[in-house]
Amino acid sequence: MNSTTRDPLTILRETFGHPGFRPLQREIIDGVLSGRDTLAVMPTGGGKSLCYQVPALAFPGMTVVISPLIALMQDQVRALEERKVSAAFLNSSLDREEWLDTVNRVRSGDIKLLYLAPESLANERTRELLADTPIDCLTVDEAHCISEWGHDFRPEYRTLASLRDLAPRAVCLALTATATKQVRADIKKTLGLRDSAEFVASFNRANIYLSVEKKRNPVHRILEFLDQRPGEAGIVYCFSRKQVDDLAAELADRGHAALPYHAGLSDERRAANQEAFLSGDARVMVATVAFGMGIDKPDVRFVIHYDLPKGPEQYYQEIGRAGRDGSPAVALLLYGWGDAKKIRFFMEDLSGGELKKAEKRLQAMTEYAEARGCRRRILLEWFGEAYEGNAEGPCCDLCDSPPAEERDVTLSAQKLLSCVARTGERFGAGYVIDVLTGSRQKRVVENGHHKLSTWGIGTEYSKDDWFALAKALTDSGYLHKSGDYGVLSLSRDAREALTKREQILLAFEAAEAPAARHAPKKGSFPEPRDPESEGLYQALKRLRSGLAQAASVPAYVVFSDRTLDALAAARPRSREELLEVTGIGPAKLEKYGEFILKTVRGESL
Repeated sequence: MNSTTRDPLTILRETFGHPGFRPLQREIIDGVLSGRDTLAVMPTGGGKSLCYQVPALAFPGMTVVISPLIALMQDQVRALEERKVSAAFLNSSLDREEWLDTVNRVRSGDIKLLYLAPESLANERTRELLADTPIDCLTVDEAHCISEWGHDFRPEYRTLASLRDLAPRAVCLALTATATKQVRADIKKTLGLRDSAEFVASFNRANIYLSVEKKRNPVHRILEFLDQRPGEAGIVYCFSRKQVDDLAAELADRGHAALPYHAGLSDERRAANQEAFLSGDARVMVATVAFGMGIDKPDVRFVIHYDLPKGPEQYYQEIGRAGRDGSPAVALLLYGWGDAKKIRFFMEDLSGGELKKAEKRLQAMTEYAEARGCRRRILLEWFGEAYEGNAEGPCCDLCDSPPAEERDVTLSAQKLLSCVARTGERFGAGYVIDVLTGSRQKRVVENGHHKLSTWGIGTEYSKDDWFALAKALTDSGYLHKSGDYGVLSLSRDAREALTKREQILLAFEAAEAPAARHAPKKGSFPEPRDPESEGLYQALKRLRSGLAQAASVPAYVVFSDRTLDALAAARPRSREELLEVTGIGPAKLEKYGEFILKTVRGESL
């Protein structure tokens, strides 16, 4: 390990324009610079990239970054080049001439940060290049992909241990946003982290407002949501490619700049659509899970899930793509009772331990969606973190709303409880509700349950409403639900209620009424700017757009929304005052300073 040449705080301020480090960043960086292997778990938007970018500029040799996606590499390299940092990538997107040019730059010592896809290590030329190059740091980003216990296991990541043999003197840094204790142990074992330090930051993204709504007319709800937030960028995740295509087309037809993204599109179209979203030409990306890992767009203001995710890790990672600039953002999940059934259909090929892990994740996700208490607490507990309260603003839709008022649901509850009893207490809620609502599906007819007195007597509610009532009856102790198959059975209280015709009061309301919650409420978005500041903000935004187009980079690479807000508030009049604004370092000052000052003064450019 070679000694470092520059002070980390100086690098942070002069190159990246930040006044100080975020929590844990300095500790991680100091550990890496001292030569100690390190595993760091930090939430999306928590500043993971700086944990290797700052050391890369302090070390005399090169830093190699293993990253799973080409888009991430390109994005990171462009942003670094904007800050006059020599960075490059080697992956399948390069033609032969570009590849050779990058290799020559590496051999000449011109590159400080080299990004590689894990598959690139199978290339003998790449391995020879690394073996012949002084490497001070090996960084493995999205390190949870190493672990078979993780939610996004990638077999090619298991080969990364051999990378240590190519650069035995280099310190190793493993980074991820989502890793349980078991996954962290697997990462350290696979990478052979020696006497490693481990840092686990809080998983609490306090600036993201969590909200769940019943999935009633979801397209209309999403259109309503977008209309309430003109000009804001966001992502809508869907379960299937067809849903993505249909929803993207519908949103575009309604005047919203929306584009689709999924694995069924050509590489060229995916790249073009992603570029349009990153640059701000497209406002909404409608996507499957194929989109998002490593997308460093700080001004995403919302993430909507059209369908239930498969588990908390996936959900946490996807909502973490909102609010990376630290400003308020919204995570809205549209939840239908059929979502879990759809996911289980695709779990049929799993068995043994894999099936148990998938079921455990799905159960945790449904508990989050059906929660009656704080959603943030449930999400954080999955990652082993106790939630102490959110002092920075609204937490979730449940904490932000008064408790639901109890209502007399005696007649409807009697129907549901009677149907559970008459079908023999041998079925889950879905089957019981099929009988109650008059289904003639094969299974119901074969069991003779279309002849029951409770068959078809539940037409007053939709299936979603019956599921909600079954959940309320379970929560209040009238129904028991078996852990393995979700079979419903009557409790003693339920039998007494049916026998004695007792009144049943529950916090339940049919979904036919308008949604009670439209996240977010007060405090979950910034206060509006005064007219003068708003005018300057829009002028700076136009300036940023023009500068970004001229440089062929996304707008946020020039300045983040947070920096624009700070500029509009501070109204700097000199180069010295500009340097006091977060996000403005010497490189940005030299490149854009005069443009900003003229805009603040109202002068023509």
